[in-house]
Amino acid sequence: MRATPAVWTVRGAAAVLTVAGLAHTLWNGVAEPGAALAFGALITIGELARRDRQDPPGRHPAPLGSAGALAYALLGQNAGQPTHHGVLQIVAVAVAAALAGMVPHIARGRGPAVDHLSRRVLTVAFAAVCFQPLYNSGRLEERVGQGPYLVVFLLLLLGLTALCDAVLAAAPAGAATGRPYGPLLRDELRAQLGIGSAICATGVVMALGAAVAGLWALPVFSVPLLLTQLSFHRITAIRTTYRQTITSLARATEIAGCTRPGHSRRVAALSCAVGRELGLSERELTVLEYAALMHDIGQLSLVDPVPDGATAGLPGAEARRIAELGGEVARQTGVPAEVAVVVERQADPYRDQPTSARIVRTVNAYDDLVGGSRHPGGSLAALERLRLGTGHDYQPEVVECLARVLARGGRDRVVPVPPG
Repeated sequence: MRATPAVWTVRGAAAVLTVAGLAHTLWNGVAEPGAALAFGALITIGELARRDRQDPPGRHPAPLGSAGALAYALLGQNAGQPTHHGVLQIVAVAVAAALAGMVPHIARGRGPAVDHLSRRVLTVAFAAVCFQPLYNSGRLEERVGQGPYLVVFLLLLLGLTALCDAVLAAAPAGAATGRPYGPLLRDELRAQLGIGSAICATGVVMALGAAVAGLWALPVFSVPLLLTQLSFHRITAIRTTYRQTITSLARATEIAGCTRPGHSRRVAALSCAVGRELGLSERELTVLEYAALMHDIGQLSLVDPVPDGATAGLPGAEARRIAELGGEVARQTGVPAEVAVVVERQADPYRDQPTSARIVRTVNAYDDLVGGSRHPGGSLAALERLRLGTGHDYQPEVVECLARVLARGGRDRVVPVPPG
């Protein structure tokens, strides 16, 4: 990943906070070591239970650890007794416990990204700075008391913390994928409504529970989130298997000799790159990838295969017939309806197509032109041919996005879709 100035700023701020927190704690000692040990153990367990591989990458890989760190940041009392740990100790405990839980993953060569730990440090510090000074000074109790208004305050604070986390997560994601910041931030905010809401709710409940019942409340209130984490792991595994199945099914056209080897995977990888350039959402990119993988599956229904599988040069009626056949086959495989629609409409005039179908049509034509003998000049000649067809066949914006993606490194540097 090429780190941008924003990414370096996030990492630098997290590093400064980490050094300050560790130095302050080592110099002054640990206040209330029992509570620090309990919350540190909870964060460590959360890191140990995290997934080595996350899909999508970097999105709450350790929800239990995140909830434990937030709960420690919002801890004002322990079994009715005031606490005196400060912001810097909270940062130190969160970092030390997270690093302890990461050791087994690092030993397996699957250590977490630096940005994951940087986000943890900054979001926990944000919550602690907003809560601890107000609580320790007594101003928070004077204004909201210890009743339901305190709960409302904590929920609002965690809402701001979730927003802070989403803003921080979008920066490294943009550097990794090249997508515009706005759509990435939108995806991160949507993700906060899922596991992010569970993390925030669990953090509030654990902090309030420890305030009344003491540290024994931690294991009780952490079990639901741990079960939720296991459920998310199962969903991710199902999605991975489903994607591999579609990829294997797309290879049927290559095995049958209908298309050139690797054609569907190249079209899928390049289509996703163009989709990111256009700012498609995460769900739209998933539909786009599946449709691009299956865009040639209609050729399996042909008696006479298309030479080299290149459908870009076929007459419009024949190309639409093959696309409609592909849509019927796609529906029989049980893919989402949006995927089948994109497959069957990829040969329509671009003004009548959804955006994903426009992308698939353009990228498929590009790969056909570059892979065939009609344009020995390579990608530049193929792009010029696509530009000449923007009046009817290809959307100009999609063609220009394709040109920008290729200019940043060419099709050989687009991250490929792994084979099934």
